[in-house]
Amino acid sequence: MALDFVSVLMSAVVIVLLAVTAFFVLVYNGLVTLKNDIRKSWSNIDVLLMQRYSELPNLLACVKAYMAHETKVLESVTQARTAFLNAKTVPEKAAADGMASGALKTLFAVAENYPQLRAVESFQQLQNRISGLENEIADRREFYNNSVNLYNTRIQSIPDVAVANLLGYKLEEYFKVSEEARQQFKATL
Repeated sequence: MALDFVSVLMSAVVIVLLAVTAFFVLVYNGLVTLKNDIRKSWSNIDVLLMQRYSELPNLLACVKAYMAHETKVLESVTQARTAFLNAKTVPEKAAADGMASGALKTLFAVAENYPQLRAVESFQQLQNRISGLENEIADRREFYNNSVNLYNTRIQSIPDVAVANLLGYKLEEYFKVSEEARQQFKATL
């Protein structure tokens, strides 16, 4: 009878250990999936940002001849591109993105005052290309922020918080416009 009790107790311990292990593995795999979704969505944004910033020298070359006295507008586009190329973190890239969006809106608004420029086919193509990239970036930014939100919610919710704390998982940052970029954008209006 003592042997039966020990074997039942050992079986119960094994079942509990298996259940805890299965729980840990399921939570861990779910968090890894979410973290990889964040990385993938950021990579998609980064590719589109690079495409946009690689078009800016072409755009500036196209408009310089027509907008020679609009140096402030042209410099703001160049500064935004430089800020992006120097940015290392998501918040830094988000700030550069905000700067670029504001500078491009200003540039395209000022271009409205130059009918000859608007008639140039290469300018129209660049404007359409950059506007299309802006829309794609906005879509990808939304997906990125949704992925971050889901991940952050999971690592703060019971029971996942126990596994997340054990593994040292930290909250991810949203892709948002910095206050500096927001102020710069307001100044261009």
